[in-house]
Amino acid sequence: MAALEHDRSRLGRSSTAERVADILRERIIEGLFVPGERLSEEAIGSALGVSRNTLREAFRLLGHERLLDHKLNRGVFVRVLSAADVADLYRMRRVLEGAAVRRCAEASPEALRVIGETVEEAERSASDDRWQDVGTANSRFHQALVALNQSPRLDETMRQLLAELRLVFHAMRNPRSLHEPFVERNRLLLGLMEARRAEDAATYLEIYLDDAERLLLQAYEPAG
Repeated sequence: MAALEHDRSRLGRSSTAERVADILRERIIEGLFVPGERLSEEAIGSALGVSRNTLREAFRLLGHERLLDHKLNRGVFVRVLSAADVADLYRMRRVLEGAAVRRCAEASPEALRVIGETVEEAERSASDDRWQDVGTANSRFHQALVALNQSPRLDETMRQLLAELRLVFHAMRNPRSLHEPFVERNRLLLGLMEARRAEDAATYLEIYLDDAERLLLQAYEPAG
């Protein structure tokens, strides 16, 4: 819990369940808490210096985001996603990201620059064999894609979707096998968008997501 103790300063005097939830969400996404792990109210509350009631409210909020499971008489656990969950997440991705790339013709140079920075970040991490960091950069890439929709609500939906998906990533034994094929493909998708080839980009993304879903399910299902 040492990592959480460093987060205590972020709460300040205006400690709220929402801020605690923000911290725990980040730590779940980073893999500090892994799928299937039981969360200790006593240990986490002590590390963050918050009351049990505040922590329980934070757990409730993260439960609504489908990051935690509350099991009767057993406690609170980091959620373990099923193959059906993964398939449904990819249905959502096709809608959110497909609509976004079709708007690339009207995207600002700044928006495309942000996307490009995530591609470069992934390429640097891959060259250093930092595959968890590649996964983080890839998530930022897809978040930046959805930002082309110019909708704060869709941005928030995508953040929650990617947080759920990271639960699957952390359960995988070989993150390189999942992330490596898409480093170059992100670069190619960006090139289509920079050329303002919206329909070509949308078609490429559809194939991209089909392949990503298939790869993830093949790696995930045997562990289920």
